[in-house]
Amino acid sequence: MLELFQGPLFISILAAMVRIATPLLFSAMGELVTQRAGIWNISVEGTMLLGAVVAYVIASSTGSPWLALFVAVLACALLSVILSFVTIVLKSEQFIAGLALNLLASGLTLFWFQTYIIGRDPPKFAGFEAVEIQYLSDIPVLGTVLFSQRVLTYVSFLLPLAVWFFLYRTRYGLEVRCVGENPKALDVKGLSVGSRRCLAIMFGSVMSGFGGAFLMLGYSDRFVPDLIAGRGWLVVVAIIAGNWMPFRVVGAIFIFALLEAVGIHAQVVGVSVPHHVFLVLPYVASLVLLAGLRSRTHQPAALGIPYRRE
Repeated sequence: MLELFQGPLFISILAAMVRIATPLLFSAMGELVTQRAGIWNISVEGTMLLGAVVAYVIASSTGSPWLALFVAVLACALLSVILSFVTIVLKSEQFIAGLALNLLASGLTLFWFQTYIIGRDPPKFAGFEAVEIQYLSDIPVLGTVLFSQRVLTYVSFLLPLAVWFFLYRTRYGLEVRCVGENPKALDVKGLSVGSRRCLAIMFGSVMSGFGGAFLMLGYSDRFVPDLIAGRGWLVVVAIIAGNWMPFRVVGAIFIFALLEAVGIHAQVVGVSVPHHVFLVLPYVASLVLLAGLRSRTHQPAALGIPYRRE
């Protein structure tokens, strides 16, 4: 067990942690904005799955990972329209709507995938390659871990800071937080609660699309139906464990990513501990975080409550 935390193997674990955290960061920052606007969007798992399968079909058909990323994000944005209509216009129960979208995305993606590969082996494709940042990638340890990654990973580094700045340093970010705390106050000022919640849902779905597409294009060359493997649920847990604060959410994400990276490397080196133990560690950690970090909640007061004008 100790050999995992020594020399080049430990560096490899840290580099893998950053890679694994990338799709989670995209999805979590999008979902954080959505929940700050008062919408419980628990369809992250299905949205990421949709982004992954669309990215796979486009990348294996055209050979262009960037076109695949664009189409995947567009598909997830269109999916957000359904959730917006159901939760904002029809004012349906948000948990049920999210679960329904997860089931819809799961069924549709499996059908599309089987239809696409019918009568042939699943085609492979070339995804995003690692891009080394000149000079910085030569730094011992940090160069390999932080500066020899995919382009989208570098973007994900900046995303939490951008979301924090948006939520706490811009007028529109203040309005989004107000929609999640006291939507009536915004409505009284003549500002649209529905439009702001709709845009927040779309932003969350787009970010989940980035996350799912990166899982497909960043370190895989073929689609499998269980590719997301519960990561969408981990994102929701990370937001709760991070108490709806951007940088705390990032901390929870990296805990999950580190545990998954350790589990993967443990299987490779043949650690005597059963590999199932390592597979379950991120989920055990999520329960511990939920139990231990909720002494003072920053949950938006209107989260999950449809707004009805009186």
